[in-house]
Amino acid sequence: MNKLSVRVNQEIRAPEVRVLSEEGKQVGVMKLGEALSHAKNLGVDLIEIVPNAVPPVVKAIDIGKYRYQEEKKARELAKKNKGSEVKEIRFTPFIGDADFETRIRRIEEFLGESNKIRIVVVFSNKQLGAKEHGYKVLQRILTKFEGRVVLDMDAKFFGRHLAMVISPYKKGSKKTEESKNAESKNEQINN
Repeated sequence: MNKLSVRVNQEIRAPEVRVLSEEGKQVGVMKLGEALSHAKNLGVDLIEIVPNAVPPVVKAIDIGKYRYQEEKKARELAKKNKGSEVKEIRFTPFIGDADFETRIRRIEEFLGESNKIRIVVVFSNKQLGAKEHGYKVLQRILTKFEGRVVLDMDAKFFGRHLAMVISPYKKGSKKTEESKNAESKNEQINN
């Protein structure tokens, strides 16, 4: 976390400042000396919060409390700005049921966190002759999450890896509308 650098009390250089109370209510425009004595009477610090304003805006608040509030705001902002990540889950073409279910639970966790998921079926050299089993694993996964995920990238081979990308279904998103249209076309073709 980066250190908060603000001017406090005697570090403020402006001859006149606009003072705000601890709650954010405007006290008024004062000479710097008056503002400092006002803050001292309240038992708090004078902190410059908008240095480029004319006159600069200062707040009468305890420095520790101010730093805590600013760090809390930064954490909340970082939490909101966390974009979805692409997580990877690996399978094998002949995966056992217990291992399959364990990986399905991980996929559910990642979907709950709104992450995209790259699902990879890894083949050994001996298994490359049975590529259809890899497609069956991917189809089994899609069937398990039908209606809850959007297929972002169809299954493709990259060397010995068969990969596809899915993301959580979000109502009203363009991709989900496109996938619904594609599903209805597939149903019409199959019928």
